[in-house]
Amino acid sequence: MTGATSPDGETAALLSALNGQRRHILGILDGLDTDALRRPVLPSGWNCLGLVQHLALDVELFWFRAVVAGDRNVIDALGDTEDAWRVDPGLPAADVLDRYRHETRLADAVITSTAADTALAWWPRHLFGEPHLHTLRDVLLHVITETACHAGHLDAARELIDGRRWMVLD
Repeated sequence: MTGATSPDGETAALLSALNGQRRHILGILDGLDTDALRRPVLPSGWNCLGLVQHLALDVELFWFRAVVAGDRNVIDALGDTEDAWRVDPGLPAADVLDRYRHETRLADAVITSTAADTALAWWPRHLFGEPHLHTLRDVLLHVITETACHAGHLDAARELIDGRRWMVLD
């Protein structure tokens, strides 16, 4: 990490693209009640809240705080959650959404203090074998893609739940 307080132009552009996808994730869920957020709408059984928890833990926390920053406390705690897609029924929906917002802020701190070409601090060979991502730039592009893909999943889920569509021009 470089200790920079503002990202270079490339990193700022990538972070802007990621933030657009993050806003989409939260925006498409706006107005859904707890029952709708927890209701599975596809045969696989996942629900909107589980997908957001997955993004918080398996994407934002994992890729930025563990892989990019190499935060040993985060790495050591990665096994504490058995399946991020499954939300504890007693956990309020607002807590899951707040956790996602919190993890994005923590990820942003890593992103804005790291040069785009900085080598990754840690690689989970036990999950992915030899590294296929090598720099913050690579991770940002991966996370933008994954978040955009899941935003599309949430678009489909929301339309199935109540017919609402995100930014569709008629």
